[in-house]
Amino acid sequence: MPLSSENGIVTVASRGSVDETVQRIERLLESRGVKLFAVIDHSGEAEKAGMKMPPTKLLIFGSPKAGTPLMLASPSVAIDLPLKILVAEDSAGSVSISYNSPAYLASRHDLPPELIANITVVEALAKNAAA
Repeated sequence: MPLSSENGIVTVASRGSVDETVQRIERLLESRGVKLFAVIDHSGEAEKAGMKMPPTKLLIFGSPKAGTPLMLASPSVAIDLPLKILVAEDSAGSVSISYNSPAYLASRHDLPPELIANITVVEALAKNAAA
């Protein structure tokens, strides 16, 4: 069951490791024709700085066909686009997938209801990647 807090972040448990979950998300994005702009390896960068943290990766992805109408309707949404998914392992070894709730983004940027579907892909990605 997804957990959501008042800050708009939804978190779901993943059955795989961080790397397995990231690979599933990458395959799902490719199959849907959604561009993966970057994967930021926070834990890898921490290690390079001589620090240790559990595996943590941020995927940044989107589609100009979906995002541009949102930014035209409400330019402030550009601060939250492209969409992001965080895949992280906690200190107990559990892996989770977190993302900004589309409803939260819609409210935050006063997006027109007819455009909300343009950002709901993140929910399906998280659900499918968690399985």
